[in-house]
Order: sequence, then structure tokens, then C-alpha cells
Amino acid sequence: MGSGVISFGLVNIPVKVYSASDSSGKISFNQLHAERKTRLKQQMYDPETGEIVPRDKIVKGYEYAKDQYVVFSEEELEQLELATSRSMDITEFVPLETVDPLYFESGYYLGPDKGAERAFKLLTAGMADMKHAAVAKYVRSGRENLILLRPKGPGLVMQMLRFSDELKSQAEVPIPDATITDAELGLARQFIQQLAKPSFEPTQYRDEYREKLKDLIDRKVKGETVTLTPVAAPVAKVVDLMEALKASLARQGAAPAAAAPESNAPPAEERKPPHRAPRSEAAAKEAPAPKKAKGKK
Repeated sequence: MGSGVISFGLVNIPVKVYSASDSSGKISFNQLHAERKTRLKQQMYDPETGEIVPRDKIVKGYEYAKDQYVVFSEEELEQLELATSRSMDITEFVPLETVDPLYFESGYYLGPDKGAERAFKLLTAGMADMKHAAVAKYVRSGRENLILLRPKGPGLVMQMLRFSDELKSQAEVPIPDATITDAELGLARQFIQQLAKPSFEPTQYRDEYREKLKDLIDRKVKGETVTLTPVAAPVAKVVDLMEALKASLARQGAAPAAAAPESNAPPAEERKPPHRAPRSEAAAKEAPAPKKAKGKK
């Protein structure tokens, strides 16, 4: 898709950029005339005159005041991009787990350009060994991008990042406080444990909606009449949290465990003395009576 240069200190590593996504399976629709079934086209027009404006008559403008624009040509924007360094200048290395995924946008694979194999491998191995990622800036498609370079297998992934001012603060989301009990928390942990896996395996998931849509398209192409039954939407209602958690565990085939005691002492069942068989009446009569403690004279 392009090329660049990873730069840090006095080291420059030429790299090539490859797409990491595959959109070949994506299903898209065209807009048609409802009656004639002809494909519609979008056109730009002048709202004052109604004139259709051809592509070669369209320029880019920035509105700096109400209905006041400063115009830029494509050549000016290209020159601005060329005048800016195209290198991926690493500014810092950070632990990967400290980067919130909220900042992630699209991702691309990076591979070494000709002659940069050893330097590329050294940087990749060093970051993998340290479990660190590199933060850098990279000018692409007419804008400066904040990127994260992270090791993946023998190569690197260039993760496009959002700038901090492009994310809204979570403080804007109303989250009233609530109280939960230790017993509820224990059941929640048990439910999570039932579904816990050692790692994320994306290959076990598939786009079921796309599969159904593809099947629907095939049936319509064959002229079949299709009738779909909508699935009832889940009803949001206030429920007994403990009972809901117990029912969820039962659905997973696990019986809810008894709530753990709040203290560090072992459960009462573990502290019971070992069970002894009851003595017979004869044995009880033969057993010597306990001696009385001698008092002081």
C-alpha cells in the first residue's frame, strides 16, 4: 500500500506498508430506482443555481467565518505533504498493556524494504523481548497520524491511533453508583470463570449475519419467496440480581457455589470434628466417671 522509514536515534529502517484487512467478503448494496431498477448516481450541484458541477470544477475550501472560505488546490496540499517528513519518527517506547484500545483505529502490517532485513528484525526482536511498543508520528493521506508500532510474530503492526482530543471523556457518561454484595460478586466471578478461556481465539467466531444475508441473496436470485420471522427483542427489566446470576450459571451447566465467608477462617463444614459412632449404653456405664478437680484447703 505504500512505504515509509522507521526512524529512531541515528537508525533508519525502510519499510513497506501492507493492508491487514480483507474486505472481499463484505456485502454491499447499490441504490436503485424503486420502479425501473436502474442504478442511481450521486452528483454535486450548486444549490443557488441548480447547476450540476463537474469534478474538475470542484475545489477544497476551509470555512474560517460564516460563508467565508479560503481555497486550497490539490497541488498545494500535495506540496504540504511532501514538505513534511514521511518517516515514522519514534518518540518513545511504552509497555503495550498501557495503551488503551480505545485509541486504536485501523491496523496495517509492516515488512522490511530491501536491505533493511537485519535492522528490522533487531527492532522487532527487541520490542518483543521487552514487551514494549513504539509510539511515532507518520504523515499519510494528507494528515499527520499518531501510530503505534507493535511486534507480531516476525513482523510489526502499524496501529493507527486517535489523538487524545479525538476521544470523548468517560466523565460525560452518567454512571450512578450502586451497591453490590459479596455474595453477588462471588456468583459473578463464578459465571466469568465458567466462560473464561486462556486467550482470545478470533477464528472461532464468524459473521453469522453476513452468512444469512448471503443465503437470502442466493434465494432471491433463484426467484424464491423469502419469509423471515423476526426474533423478539430482549425486554429490559429490573430483576433479582442473585436469581439472575444463579439462572445464568444453571444455563451453563454449573451449580452455584456457596457464598464464601467474609472472614479468613475456614468454612464451618471444614471446622467440624470428625464424626464418631455413638457409644452403647453398656460402654457408657463401664466408662470411668471424670475425676473432680481438687479444691484448695
